Amino acid sequence: MNKGIGIDMVEISRLKQAVDKWGDVFLNRVFNKREVTYSMQKRFPYQHLAARFAAKEAVIKAFGNSPVTFKDIEIVNDKFGKPSCKIRNRKNHIHLSITHTDKYAIATAII
Repeated sequence: MNKGIGIDMVEISRLKQAVDKWGDVFLNRVFNKREVTYSMQKRFPYQHLAARFAAKEAVIKAFGNSPVTFKDIEIVNDKFGKPSCKIRNRKNHIHLSITHTDKYAIATAII
């Protein structure tokens, strides 16, 4: 039984502007160390950061009124690249789909 659905789209250039303006303060407020390290090792790191940001927003929307924050959510990839979501102190199963182009990142989450 589905409990919630969320979707989000992020303009990659806007995320890059936020990182350029606020640097580590922004990154540490939204992402954990593993997410930043993973993204920064990629050829186009801002696409991966934006995709994780969109995924976190989609998960928050899917939870609705339940108090979940960016830092409660960790977006990880398995060895085949499939994204999944870990949420601190919760056991929900979340279906997650992420995609990005050079301009936009989009994510959908279903709880």
